[in-house]
Amino acid sequence: MIARTVVRLTPLLTWTVFLAGPPPLAAQSAESARLVEAAVVFEEIMDAPDRAIPGWVLEGAAAVAVFPSTLKGGFIFGAHRGKGVLSARQPDGNWSAPAFLTLTGASFGAQIGGQAIDLVLVIMNERGLDQLLGNQFKLGVDASVAAGPLGRDAEASTDLQMRAQILSYSRTRGLFAGVTLKGSSIRQDRDANERFYGAAYDTREVIDADAVLTAAVPDAFARWQTTLRQVVP
Repeated sequence: MIARTVVRLTPLLTWTVFLAGPPPLAAQSAESARLVEAAVVFEEIMDAPDRAIPGWVLEGAAAVAVFPSTLKGGFIFGAHRGKGVLSARQPDGNWSAPAFLTLTGASFGAQIGGQAIDLVLVIMNERGLDQLLGNQFKLGVDASVAAGPLGRDAEASTDLQMRAQILSYSRTRGLFAGVTLKGSSIRQDRDANERFYGAAYDTREVIDADAVLTAAVPDAFARWQTTLRQVVP
């Protein structure tokens, strides 16, 4: 696995977190709700054995991103938009603090109607993660993306393991057809990071912050971390 360059928070940023204290709970509420919803979605997907993400996929994952209730709609031309969270696996096996992200994209094809979909992206290697940690990232352009195998008994695919940097999983509610994530953009949500942590950290700063940020976050943080530890091998 390619070693990820660690960018630590500067001492000034570290002291800013501790001296300023946690942001007001009202400012954190939307992001806390997003974290809890993401945890519930991940748990429910993994509780369905015939539709769960196989253990061998998650075991080697460099990071996991969950976008609950991503909205899609259109007639011939379609669009989708969602908000999610990302945590990366640390060298010691623990999971990083969650960074907030937005997902947008458009599609063309045989589609009609609208739906809400829960989306899970499993980043398979450090190269894919490094690409995603940029300010803007396009699925299928900056890194290869493929629909992941389903079911805990699914056999490992050599092609998927060797070629796809990101595997995608979705749980749909409503009617929609012909939608692809290829070309969709993932952007860091620094405004959400600021509301949650009290400073406008970029995604890499959050991922590499270790325990520095934990003093500024509510119970939703613990719920997300617990879910990752229980669900991911």
